Amino acid sequence: MGNELLNKAFSAAVAARDNAHAPYSKFKVGAALLLADGSIVAGCNVENSSFGGTICAERNAVCACVAKFGKVSATALVLVTEPVASPCGLCLQVISEFCPGTLPIYLSTPAGLGKSVRLNEFLPLPFGPEQLK
Repeated sequence: MGNELLNKAFSAAVAARDNAHAPYSKFKVGAALLLADGSIVAGCNVENSSFGGTICAERNAVCACVAKFGKVSATALVLVTEPVASPCGLCLQVISEFCPGTLPIYLSTPAGLGKSVRLNEFLPLPFGPEQLK
């Protein structure tokens, strides 16, 4: 995966973060999935006064990807927060439904692309389709 594509994904995550609707927590998040074909699908957090109706940026990006392509063939996820933060447990579970455990998740701030951590390092024992058999 080239730095140029990662930089484009980073820019998309920053732009999505700028659009975040976070009037309650004031914690804006942007995420961008970099797909195997070079496409980028971004999402932002969208809070709701009924807190359970809030959707995180990562899940927003995954759902947008499924809606657009019917699947997710991600090679990386870029997450932009200030300060640096990891995905929540619910997002990790949703990401694991569609992405391999080796997926690099870049923990970044608006100042620049941050370090990557593999999905399976965050969620070593995901609940998945295998448990439903």
